[in-house]
Amino acid sequence: MAPPPGQTRYKNNKMYAIVEINGQQFKAEAGKKLFVHHIVGAEAGQAVEFEKVLLVDNDGNITVGAPSVDGAKVTAEVVSPLVKGEKVLVFHKKRRKGYRKLNGHRQQFTELTIKDVIA
Repeated sequence: MAPPPGQTRYKNNKMYAIVEINGQQFKAEAGKKLFVHHIVGAEAGQAVEFEKVLLVDNDGNITVGAPSVDGAKVTAEVVSPLVKGEKVLVFHKKRRKGYRKLNGHRQQFTELTIKDVIA
């Protein structure tokens, strides 16, 4: 059954924003934990601000930036400046030639807790 005209099925009382951090886009809500690519120079407990906010949803009022929303920013706190991700193994082989190569990689992340979304 469809909702009445002018109303949505889901009610979202939280304010959230789509923010770009180190070239990746994240949905940021107050209190949410994010693992982003390593931020150089970040220290534990440090406050960080991100001003490249692409979209803001404030109780159903959606503001889309072109390319970013003016005056909007997301404040976060660094929980852990360096977290290593899972190891990714890359295996190359050429059959019947005796060629095998194994490379490993662990991505470095920074753990953030979103404190506030300001729009």
